[in-house]
Amino acid sequence: MSKYLVINGPNLNMLGIREPGVYGSDSYEGLLEKIRNKADELGVEVEFFQSNCEGEIIDKIQSAYGKMDGIVINPGAYTHYSYAIHDALKAVGVDTIEVHISNIHTREEFRHKSVTAPACRGQICGLGFDGYLLALEALVNAKN
Repeated sequence: MSKYLVINGPNLNMLGIREPGVYGSDSYEGLLEKIRNKADELGVEVEFFQSNCEGEIIDKIQSAYGKMDGIVINPGAYTHYSYAIHDALKAVGVDTIEVHISNIHTREEFRHKSVTAPACRGQICGLGFDGYLLALEALVNAKN
């Protein structure tokens, strides 16, 4: 069975509490449940990882080498400056889609540029939790 890794970066564990006007009122656990349901529908396994620490995210990306069929990643604020996460994604060569709950292009100027997206197959933003589901489906379809 194909296996996909879903990585969430800083502050995403605070969904439902953190700026509900931007990120919605559903919790982090609610997000994981939606992704689990989509994975079941697609007949794939998912593994979840969340960290507020850049090095832990890099270690998790590296652990996907040769073990995962794809990665869905929301690097959070690391999106805008973590060349180390970019390099880790490039190094492992695992098909990856970057996701953002909000539309980063309509927010503060510093959020408009992603340094991690160039290491990914694509980027989905502004579609709320559905972006994760679309990313997972796209990765599964690309493998088939």
